[in-house]
Amino acid sequence: MSKASKNEPVRIALSGRIDSQNAPEVEKDLLARLEGQGVSGVILDAAELRYISSAGLRVVLRLKKTCPEVSIVNVSSEVYEILEITGFTEMMTVKKAYREVSVEGCEEIGRGANGTIYRLDKDSVVKVFHNADALDDIQREREVARLALILGIPTAISFDVVKVGDRFGSVYELLNARSFSGILAAEPEKLDWCVREYVAMLKKIHSTLVPPGKLPDMRQTVLSWAAFLRDYLPAPAFEKLQALVEAVPHDDHMIHGDYHTKNLELQNDEVLLIDMDTLAVGHPVFELASMYNALVGYSEFDHEVIRRFQGFDFETGRTFWERSLAAYLDTDSEEKIRDVEDKARIVGYTRMIRRSIRRQGLETEKGRQEIDLWKGELLSLLEKTDTLLFDVPCLET
Repeated sequence: MSKASKNEPVRIALSGRIDSQNAPEVEKDLLARLEGQGVSGVILDAAELRYISSAGLRVVLRLKKTCPEVSIVNVSSEVYEILEITGFTEMMTVKKAYREVSVEGCEEIGRGANGTIYRLDKDSVVKVFHNADALDDIQREREVARLALILGIPTAISFDVVKVGDRFGSVYELLNARSFSGILAAEPEKLDWCVREYVAMLKKIHSTLVPPGKLPDMRQTVLSWAAFLRDYLPAPAFEKLQALVEAVPHDDHMIHGDYHTKNLELQNDEVLLIDMDTLAVGHPVFELASMYNALVGYSEFDHEVIRRFQGFDFETGRTFWERSLAAYLDTDSEEKIRDVEDKARIVGYTRMIRRSIRRQGLETEKGRQEIDLWKGELLSLLEKTDTLLFDVPCLET
């Protein structure tokens, strides 16, 4: 048992099994260890605890009456399940023990705003979150992924949470899966097939109605991006940008939020959507903006960006974007395709300029040139655009 001051909790290790045979002895030992301590709380370290029965759980409950601040840490999955089923996870702090894995030498198969996905082996991948304190983010992503699956979107569900160095990760089963980026890089002749499947999934997502309040409203996020540019755009341009976004009505149809070819996986002839932490609701123009950025926008100044990120060249990205947009809009009208592309670019440039400035883009020559390029395009588009709305074929009734 660790020594503790009156202002610190005392730590007590539990081990083996606690059941009706030894529960009275365990309780007696616990109380003896705490006698005269006068501590503020108790941490029960369950790293070596293999099983706890109802008799053992009653010991913990009686301990909590003596010392209200009781927590249990380093809990195995088996013991955690017992504590969760019996309601102990709601009565006190219970923290799982996390398996440790390494991604050294692992293939990177996806990178998003909140995490990077690595292939652990032929059967599984891990998404390592950038935020070191990401347990709440992981729980939220698991919840929205389950929601998407219930609503009919084929996706992978995390079956384990692990430690990767000083960060946390979610492990998913993806048997021999290949990303669309990998397919396009290795087999460019399959571009048309990839476009067809990519757009089919996109339409499925956008035609899915989400129960109100279940997912964030992307319109509010985009309004915050626009607000950030107040000090970086001429006043009339900023006011026009803000008005355009404000005029987009609320929409409870699903959008992925980071829809690009690394987030679609082909597994045993089934296409799966992954990296679900950006799932939201909103008008498709917000989705098309993120698609444009991933396939074209981020690489407009430096064409090597897309090769490093997606694994294929800029021309492939541009071609894939144009064919996907045409297929999504069910049109071969160049005028309509360019019109919708321009609407998406307004949102896309807003996001990229904000992102670059927040990442000290103004502090480097390349960053300033990139921002100047995007800003010039944005100002030109704002002059000729009166609405971000357009007819969405997959939403027409």
